[in-house]
Amino acid sequence: MPTFPFSAIVGQDEMRQALLIAAVDPAVGGVLVFGDRGTGKSTAIRALAALLPPMRAVIGCPYKCDPDSPAESCPHCAEGGPRKSHKTPVPVVDLPLGATEDRVVGTLDLERALGAGVKAFEPGLLARANRGFLYIDEVNLLEDHLVDLLLDVAASGINTVEREGLSLRHPARFVLVGSGNPEEGELRPQLLDRFGLACEVVTPKDIPTRIAVVRARDAYERDPAAFYAERAGEERKIQKRILLARERLPSVTVPDAALERAARLCLALGTDGLRGELTLMRTARALAALDGAAAVTDDHLRRIAPASLRHRLRRNPLDESGSTARVERALAEVFA
Repeated sequence: MPTFPFSAIVGQDEMRQALLIAAVDPAVGGVLVFGDRGTGKSTAIRALAALLPPMRAVIGCPYKCDPDSPAESCPHCAEGGPRKSHKTPVPVVDLPLGATEDRVVGTLDLERALGAGVKAFEPGLLARANRGFLYIDEVNLLEDHLVDLLLDVAASGINTVEREGLSLRHPARFVLVGSGNPEEGELRPQLLDRFGLACEVVTPKDIPTRIAVVRARDAYERDPAAFYAERAGEERKIQKRILLARERLPSVTVPDAALERAARLCLALGTDGLRGELTLMRTARALAALDGAAAVTDDHLRRIAPASLRHRLRRNPLDESGSTARVERALAEVFA
């Protein structure tokens, strides 16, 4: 059954924009989508997965290395020799809340160990997600030991396995995508900081939008194939837009004036470190590439600033405004 088309998602523009940016430039650091239940968070993420253009990968490599630049930490590609490649879908891997550590990082292949007496590695979810997306629904409910593990791997891009007599390192670079409902618990600050973009999704309040969402979902559930076929042209347009933006990205310039605006904005908000400026620069550049622009402008910074900075603000007990309102206020001051 075809997935719900990305082009058919009604509203939730900030979430759609953030997911497209992550598809163009994985270096932005992933996307966190927080909001009400039943607002299309999981639908949008799975729809993006079906939309991504296929990638080239080394045949037989369990980590799907790029044949032109295989990872130095890949035990398969380090053996040398000719590397044949094929086109394969970009992996989008679900990490269930109840997953064991063995399932996530990988473990000893018991079947080969018992049958052939060979110590072989059975790759886990992190290996499957390499060069793709790792999706965690209800990420705020993830167990602490798995959060610690993800923080280590997200920082290095390498998964190190030391267990049952195995000692192995393999590449694990992925775009982390998380969704959740803030009413069910907050996300640990260390993991929150690892997301490049944080989007807020809310239940539509206007009648026409609510009707459009219900109609689209009902049409899809009645006949998924026909519903997808009607929007196949729009899906191809978005896929082409992503490909063109990837090609254009290296040539998009970030003027000094834009960097100064980004720095002033982060100073006005009191964000810790320089990750705020780096994220603003990368996301604005990816947005400019999607727009077909040659350089980052104030408009790009304005459009991406709330998602780039709202989750990096310190709590201010004297200011009851929400983080989005504080970012909007700072934008008005800096861009006045």
